[in-house]
This record gives sequence, structure tokens and C-alpha cells, in this order.
Amino acid sequence: MQQTLSYSSLDFTGTRERLKRVVKHTPLTFSRNLSRKYDCQIYLKREDLQVVRSYKLRGAYNMMSRLSADQVKNGVVCASAGNHAQGFAYSCKKLQIKGVVFMPIITPNQKVSQTKMFGEDWIEVVLTGDTYDDCAKEAMEFTRQQYKVFIPAFDDIRIIEGQATVGMEILEDQSEIDYLFLPVGGGGLSAGVGAYFKLFSPKTIIVGVEPAGAPSMLEAIKAGHPVTLNNIERFVDGAAVKRVGEVTFSICKDVIDDMTLVPEGKICSTILQLYNQDAIVVEPAGAMTIAVLDDYADKIKGKNVVCIVSGGNNDIDRMQEIKERSLQYEGLKHYFLIRFAQRPGALKEFVSKVLGPNDDIIRFEYMQKHNKETGPALVGIELKTKSDYEVLIQNLHQFQINFTEIKPEDNLFGYLI
Repeated sequence: MQQTLSYSSLDFTGTRERLKRVVKHTPLTFSRNLSRKYDCQIYLKREDLQVVRSYKLRGAYNMMSRLSADQVKNGVVCASAGNHAQGFAYSCKKLQIKGVVFMPIITPNQKVSQTKMFGEDWIEVVLTGDTYDDCAKEAMEFTRQQYKVFIPAFDDIRIIEGQATVGMEILEDQSEIDYLFLPVGGGGLSAGVGAYFKLFSPKTIIVGVEPAGAPSMLEAIKAGHPVTLNNIERFVDGAAVKRVGEVTFSICKDVIDDMTLVPEGKICSTILQLYNQDAIVVEPAGAMTIAVLDDYADKIKGKNVVCIVSGGNNDIDRMQEIKERSLQYEGLKHYFLIRFAQRPGALKEFVSKVLGPNDDIIRFEYMQKHNKETGPALVGIELKTKSDYEVLIQNLHQFQINFTEIKPEDNLFGYLI
């Protein structure tokens, strides 16, 4: 049965009491660099410093701590490839409840290891399904067959109440807030924190931020009800969902003042900037609220602003992809299929005449045809500045180079790059 409620009926006080011995009150830190850049006062709610490096512990523990004795005896189940799994595992150990975590087969070993570390002997990890959707389907079937309790990642009142404690802590540390930027995935955090702010800081403008490749809440608000997206970009794994929750939507539609999208490439640039300038390690979902500030620069000038950094579980193996996406978004990295003239000196001429003094070839490989003849070359070029791109294209035409640019939105890009 669909759960709906008035957000004013959420149990904030009782939830805070249940969580206070388990959840860390994470710092609300003033960001000098961001404040200087945007000419305002920007504070970061550092949920990346939570016990399990994300806010997900709050909701999972709150729901599990309210189970009946019979439910505890039967055990609990969740489906997750990331932060929810770790919050669930930590809660199982703390509450001494046996749990089963279903994770897709493609889940990185680092996330599997972290989940096992937090849960120790209290959890079992089951790797199944090629996608999260397949994995979740099997988890639900297992839950029904074994008469266990399923702990969802976001769509439950108790989960929402747990995430709301992030908002309670923010207002304890800073009562005057003009803008609050929330990362939005399934809607648990935005529903909980948004509801608390609407009740206790109604003047604050609440902005929900989604990755451009997974606009599930934005589309739900447009339609007036949750919708299932056919395809999503899964890069921002902590916020990329095909469908927001029924319960979370029923709250978010009333408490979020503005929904906006941020490109995945911009998120990657923000991750690198936070690491290089502030030594803050964030995951893609955790960087969204900061990445979108450029779009609100005029509105937030002179204001008190809070950005929730939702998590810091960033696998080091992803850093190369993050750098790649950032360079492409900034217009500094481009790929071409080039059919070099079959004559001596063609490649040397390309390097000396077509490329600018600061252009660098970072990838070069000849493509093989079916008849084993040499085909076009795949050439990756990194530029010093974005403006160098126009000069490069002009040179390609001027020297009559036979080329095809491969852009990230092209189907061919996924196969070759």
C-alpha cells in the first residue's frame, strides 16, 4: 500500500533521540574558497565525515531500531551497491540483527569490502544480477520467501525521518540560512531535510539538485506523480535512480522550491577542485550541490548558503574516469577519427602544422578493418585552453585533413573511447 503523509507529522524528536548515540553530528564548515568565489557565506554540511562516510546510516538505523522482536528475529534485507548497504551493515552490527545485503555482480570490490567491514559477522553479502534493478528484484523475492523485513534506501517514513536529522543539525549550528542546496536521488534526504526546514526555517529557499542524466524528481514534479525513466546515466551512482519514491515524492513536491540539473562533467570538475583546493574527498553525488552554484551565483550573492555534501565514498579506481569527464566538459579533451593520407610525412605534417604549440596527443591508435587493412586513426587531443579548440578545427579544415569528431553523446563514443 502506498504511504503518504503530511510532512508536519514526522517524528523528528523521537528519531533524534534514537540516533544520538550512533550517528555523528557532522560539522557545518565555513568554506572560505567558495564564499570568496561567490561573494556570500557558504557552509558545507560534511556528511562525508559520517561514521560510514554518508548520511545513509541515519535512515537505516532509525527504521531498524523500530522493528518488533519478531521482525528482528527473522532478520532484514537490503539491495544496494553503495552507501545504503554500508549504513545498513553498520546498523545490523550495532543492533545485532542478522542482515542480507544484495549487491549487483558488477559492484566494485572496494564497496563489497567496506560493507563487510561495517557489518562483520552480522551480515551476508549476495552478489547477483547484472544491474541494480535485477539485484533489487531478487532481494525482494528473497525477502518474501524468507519472511524477512526489507529496508529500502529511501521510500519509507522511518527512513525519511532518519535523514531529517541532517537538517536538525544544520539549524542547530546555523539558524539564519537563505539558501539550502540538497542532492536528490530517490528523495529520502530531500524529503526529510526539506520537511524539517519548511517547519522550522520556512524562509529558507530549498533547491533540489539532480544529475542531468537522471532527472527522476524533476520529471515527477512536472508530471505530478513519480514516473519511471527509460534510461539513465548511472555515473552519479549515489543519486541516479529511474524512479523516485511514492512517499518521498508526496513530501518533496511540497517542500522543494526549485529543482535543477547539473551535468555529470561539471560534477567531475567540482570533485577535482574540492580535492585540489580544499583536500576534501567527495563522491559524485556529494559534489552536486557545489557544482550547481555557478547557476545561482547572482541569487546567492551576499546570502547565507548551505550545501549538503552527502558522501565521500569515492573509489580511487574511478579517478581516471572523473578526470576524463571533467576535461571533456571543460572543452579541453577531444577525440577524432582521422584518415591520414597514404604518403610519407603525413603524420609529421599533422603534428607540426595542425596541432597548436600547446596541444598534446594523448591517444593514438589505428583502427583495423575487417580485411586487416589499416583504417582511420583514433586520435585523442588535450588542449591547454578551451579557445584552442576553434584554432584546431580551423587547422584541420585548412590542411584538408579527413576527420570525424567523436562527441560524448555519439553512440560511437561508448564503443571507441
